[in-house]
Amino acid sequence: MKSVVLENGKVVIKDVEIPKLSKGDVLIKMRSCGLCGTDVEKICGQYTASQPILGHEPAGVVEESMAEGLNKGDRVFAHHHVPCYECYYCRKGSPTMCPYYRKTNLDPGGFSEYFRVPAWNVERGGILKLPDNVSFDEGSFVEPLATVVRGQRRVKIDDGDYVLVVGAGPMGLLHVMTAKRNGAGEVIVSDVSDFRVEFASKIADHSLNSAKVKVHEEVRRLTDGRGADVVIVASGSPRAILDGLRSVRKGGRLLLFGVPFKGTVLDYDVSDLMNNEISVISSNAAVEEDTREALSMLERKEVNVEKLVTHRFPLDQFEDAVRISKEGKTIKAVIYA
Repeated sequence: MKSVVLENGKVVIKDVEIPKLSKGDVLIKMRSCGLCGTDVEKICGQYTASQPILGHEPAGVVEESMAEGLNKGDRVFAHHHVPCYECYYCRKGSPTMCPYYRKTNLDPGGFSEYFRVPAWNVERGGILKLPDNVSFDEGSFVEPLATVVRGQRRVKIDDGDYVLVVGAGPMGLLHVMTAKRNGAGEVIVSDVSDFRVEFASKIADHSLNSAKVKVHEEVRRLTDGRGADVVIVASGSPRAILDGLRSVRKGGRLLLFGVPFKGTVLDYDVSDLMNNEISVISSNAAVEEDTREALSMLERKEVNVEKLVTHRFPLDQFEDAVRISKEGKTIKAVIYA
């Protein structure tokens, strides 16, 4: 079978053996798998938070199952990282910090014609059956949407809140959609890309080009001089984080969601956090309560994720998908097999 793997820091599409199953494992034929920014960062050697396995947003069809309740032909989503739910971190409400969380993964990765979901994941709810009204492309959004669900639960959006989302990539736009679903008043989004700013203008209430305007000044103008109640930084760049910190109101909340490159340093007066009582909250990944809620949102059509898919590529054109993503010519690219 064909699989996309990293070898010596380079992407290779190679023929590998279909994974063999052990008790409790499930083999899935991939039908859609979203290309995430973290995949691109892994390819470029810039991502530090996980092992270098590519493809973590897959949906497909069960080909073979050695687990109860899952049968050949079932349409499913599979989660790549699953915690133990028993350790200190899990019991204290930090399951994505579980020492087992990032040790689990799909074999050999989601960008494969077939991949194995280990029994560890399956036994802990890592496979969800897709409802009939959820397409495979929609199913490929379960994992990214779940991370958004978890992040917004942590930062808490109140009814009528002004929300600023810094970064209008697919994750930022999922945040826009979810903030509206969660009761936000007006949602503002900013980005440096003309393409993304224009695309975001169809989804957010206000779309700002941070290369052409001072985001914090525009946000204060749009919020009666106060600033945003909640800021979500859906980019790891230092400039994005600073735009967010300068745009949040006194007593407001800022969610660090995008993963900064290792070694990122901010030129920021930290006393402003204390003097203005700004809460800074980070959120990393998602667990099964989040994937279940994300799938429920998709089933109820509370968010329209398919409008974010601007490109679809067959597996053997994976490198073309990476290229246009790096060039900023896409919102969301989906790989299919």
